[in-house]
Amino acid sequence: MQELSFIQDLAVIMILAGIVTIVFHLIKQPVVLGYILAGIIIGPYTPPFAFIRNQHTIQMLAELGVIFLMFSLGLEFSLRKLSRVGIAAFLAAVLEIVVMIWIGYTLGQWFHWDFVDSIFLGAMLAISSTTIIVKALRELGLQKKSFVQLIYGILIIEDILAIGIIALLSTLGSNEVFTLKSTFITLGQLLIFLIIAIILGVLIVPRLLNYIFKLKSEETVLISVLALCFGFCLLAIKLKYSIVLGAFLMGAIIAESKYLFKIEKLMEPLRDMFSAIFFVAVGLMFDPKIFVKYTVPVIIITLVVILGKVITCSLTAYLTGRDGRTSLKVGMGLAQIGEFSFIIAALGSSLKITSGFLFPIAVAVSAITTITTPYLIKAADPLANLMARMMPKSLVDVLELYTAWMRGLPSRAQSKEVFHIVKRSLIHIFINLVIVAAIFFGLSFLVKNEVIPMKLILHARLVKTIFWTVALIISLPFIVAIYRKIKALSMLLAAVSVKETVAGRFTSPVRKLIAEIIPIIAMIMLFLFISALSSSILPPAELIILALVIIAILLALLWRKLIKLHSRLQIALMDSVKKDEK
Repeated sequence: MQELSFIQDLAVIMILAGIVTIVFHLIKQPVVLGYILAGIIIGPYTPPFAFIRNQHTIQMLAELGVIFLMFSLGLEFSLRKLSRVGIAAFLAAVLEIVVMIWIGYTLGQWFHWDFVDSIFLGAMLAISSTTIIVKALRELGLQKKSFVQLIYGILIIEDILAIGIIALLSTLGSNEVFTLKSTFITLGQLLIFLIIAIILGVLIVPRLLNYIFKLKSEETVLISVLALCFGFCLLAIKLKYSIVLGAFLMGAIIAESKYLFKIEKLMEPLRDMFSAIFFVAVGLMFDPKIFVKYTVPVIIITLVVILGKVITCSLTAYLTGRDGRTSLKVGMGLAQIGEFSFIIAALGSSLKITSGFLFPIAVAVSAITTITTPYLIKAADPLANLMARMMPKSLVDVLELYTAWMRGLPSRAQSKEVFHIVKRSLIHIFINLVIVAAIFFGLSFLVKNEVIPMKLILHARLVKTIFWTVALIISLPFIVAIYRKIKALSMLLAAVSVKETVAGRFTSPVRKLIAEIIPIIAMIMLFLFISALSSSILPPAELIILALVIIAILLALLWRKLIKLHSRLQIALMDSVKKDEK
């Protein structure tokens, strides 16, 4: 009877899923939304009675759906694609994820949710839906447009970062304390695992597939690919990572094979079937009563998702040289959440660390933003025209001048010499930043562990101020070096990017403005970076001002000596390296 119950449940799901695909194709709506709606209709929370009797078995099949979904996303991702992703896509993805996690956490706290629910909400809002976006762009016939390539690049970076987010969230289910230290340890271990897995996978898997394809049997190929996928999922679980990581990573490794197209064709039927079951299972978990109870949070979160993603992605695209119209299209195209949000919400439920209302909220917000996505993309051009008419002409001229300046920046192909100088300068800046970070981390460790028991003599506030000031003084040679490198870089960028043919008589003032503004912005960011590093020993505001005044006086008196000191340190380091090489 149990077997009959399972067949009946599966039959109900597939029959309804089949009807949904036909209906939603006719009304030109994403089929994913139809699957979720089907799950709601036959779910246990929808009267008059539940169509599904064995939900546990269906959930197990849904887990298979997650594996095939993530494996397919991995097949669409490849290291070659990653190498072609530009700085604009990387910055937009990172900024969007950081901002949306912060907004989601803040919203959760505003709703008086606990810490874990708030963190999971932020993670759920951070990742846009690759499945929904790609489908919407294809249906609108926009896949060959220039802005779409930037959207695809952002999605690639988001998918990678989402795997890291899921790995971090998995640690919340253990008894470990979620601290900055544990976060860095987890990320470090994950990075090591990823590097080793990718290197070994790229060396072994393509050669194995070459041998398997020589047998000229599609059945053998399919079973072998499934063995690789599930075997790697098992390895990920044994190493205490999620099956999501294993499936995605094996898909990305197989994507480096020359037989990728044939493998994708073989996997399509399985992916479509189990993905349909997964999204129907998402609908089965949706409780309309909870949705009614949390209608206001759903509406607020939906608005936050749309506005947050449109603003962050559009702004980053514009700052990296896209024009306003293209930037707005990028932002409007990424304003939704989808499959990763379901996976993150399901992770919280399976670990039993999140509240029951999070999953229905994720489903509701995803459904609404899925419906709005095509309309947002279509509305990008009219909205851009409206904004252009409403903005003052002087502001439009400034924005256009900035875009022209960004487009004038030389590429690697145009100026290898400039590229080499910039690359070398950035490496030096990075090394000095690492040294500054080490100094502040070291002194923070001394204070936190009371290695030097100064609290017995001085007040805690004064101890923090002394250590923070000492850390800043020790860091001065390296901070001065960072400033000088950034100053030189800004002068170089101003000289090569501001063309006289564009700026005319304003060429010299604009170049000077750029050369002055970039170092100021960089030093402000450096101060924020230092403040974040030294949060445990950061003194009160009034004492910070006193410390900064002292530092400013020291800089004025010792500027040349600090430059000489850093030069001597650099020469000593180079000599040590040369000796080691000998």
